[in-house]
Amino acid sequence: MTIYDELRKAPFNLDDAAISWVRDVYASLDLDDKIGQLFTLIMIGTDEEDFKRIASLRPGGVTRFFTADLEFERRVISDLVAKSKVPPIISADLEGSRHSFAFGTPVLGQLGLAAVDDVQATEKSSEILAREGRAMGVRWSFTPVIDINAAFRSPIVGTRSYGSDVSKIERHAVAHVHGLQRNGVAATAKHWPGEGYDDRDQHLVTTTNPLSMDDGRLYRTLITEGVLAIMSGHISLPAYIRSKMPDAGLEAFRPASVSRLLNVDLLRDELGFNGIIVSDATPMGGLSAWGHHLDTLPDIIANGCDMILFSDAPEEDMAAVKAAVEDGRITQERLEEAVLRVLALKAHLKLFQPSDVLPDEAEVRHLLAHPDSVAASREYIGRSPTLVKDVNGIFPLDPAKTKRVLLVDGGIIHPLMPQPLEFLLPALLRKEGFEVTIDRPDIVPTPDDFDLVLYTLGDESLLVRGRIFVDWHRMGGGGLFKAMYRPWTNIPSAMISFGHPYHLYDAPRVPAYINAYSTMDSVQEAVVDCMLGRKPFLGTNPVDPFCGLEDARY
Repeated sequence: MTIYDELRKAPFNLDDAAISWVRDVYASLDLDDKIGQLFTLIMIGTDEEDFKRIASLRPGGVTRFFTADLEFERRVISDLVAKSKVPPIISADLEGSRHSFAFGTPVLGQLGLAAVDDVQATEKSSEILAREGRAMGVRWSFTPVIDINAAFRSPIVGTRSYGSDVSKIERHAVAHVHGLQRNGVAATAKHWPGEGYDDRDQHLVTTTNPLSMDDGRLYRTLITEGVLAIMSGHISLPAYIRSKMPDAGLEAFRPASVSRLLNVDLLRDELGFNGIIVSDATPMGGLSAWGHHLDTLPDIIANGCDMILFSDAPEEDMAAVKAAVEDGRITQERLEEAVLRVLALKAHLKLFQPSDVLPDEAEVRHLLAHPDSVAASREYIGRSPTLVKDVNGIFPLDPAKTKRVLLVDGGIIHPLMPQPLEFLLPALLRKEGFEVTIDRPDIVPTPDDFDLVLYTLGDESLLVRGRIFVDWHRMGGGGLFKAMYRPWTNIPSAMISFGHPYHLYDAPRVPAYINAYSTMDSVQEAVVDCMLGRKPFLGTNPVDPFCGLEDARY
């Protein structure tokens, strides 16, 4: 059986015409072209000279972090496509929340959808992301995240997953895959072989999955459901490695992205995955701590991944992969298989010509933020806020009773923003008749001055943050003694997390606590509706927000 026979099977399911296209394109590529097809490069920011440099390398694909300028974004993608020998596949993290398109429909992230716990809402949300993604040329989403939210201190899983219950993750992940792939966008299960039991971040360190593949239910299910791609993470699976190599030592902790045992023996041969395997981003500390990029990037291909995600030095890295082909570290058979799988993904998505990448402008403007999509997503958002506890019954709020509000603002923290973003919440509360004061270092709240203290936190799951926690010292800027002061013994108080769902670990005695899972303006509006009693709190806990602490419940 040849690789072409494999491409006729699920999940690619290529017909004769598609196989002929793959065969013809592959025959037309020289070695440099083939190496280029193995790379998905990143396009971030607005430096058009840098974009021209990326386009000149003719990569197999690019991941674009979109700005709010629709015209600029269309031009960027059009210019890239025009310089490509083979249509590139445009990819993005269609994870919702702050990853939603600025000019599109605000869509809940995965944990917010898990709080809604309606698989139809999840599938519809994924359909919206897929349709609007296709309008921008995106045909590959690096979602769903199927990591298990088991280690509550993890700063990277948190709001990105569907929670901590495997059955719930499975239901919503299947709906997510269906919503994307039925609308022409390839889905990606990540992060292989599974994250969530290590409370560290693989952007900073190689993390460890302590389970065995007897626990690989989520990957087995999505493979059966036809997921087109799996992202191999910088995560080790020592139990499996030791089952094959009892004296493995350090080798047991090799990242999956450079592990033949995990990518080929386990994922391909034992689990039967026949789609494309893409590495996680190669600049991450979980890989760079293992080896130098000129060694690890060739190792990614040699050890079973078909595509390399991102490169800080693409010219060097492409040269290193080419050298590995020429000296035999990457065999001709392995090179051919990887390139053919990349081309098969494009054929499956019908990216045969450059004109197949980007729809015309009229279609784009019709699809983006379509009123039906906005209305559906807003309804799901309204069902997501979760009242975790309210032991003193302060909700619903009434400006006649708690008019003077002190807002202790933790800011909206985003990894791509140099400074915290501002919450809309103060303006929303003022509009409802509340007098809102933003906390300052000189304020020590007393009942003579304030009727209510609200803590607002905006840490969604963040890369390159070792921990997410309530930074009492920073909030309000009051220094050591104010950081230790808690007003809720004599002033009604509540904490609202618009992101990380585990802040009760640092504030177990706060009498009222809300999880809202996303910092988007539309989510802040939904929380105000719920706090004022205009709408009920309908969200359910997709994780244990009490972090196993009994006293946090009281």
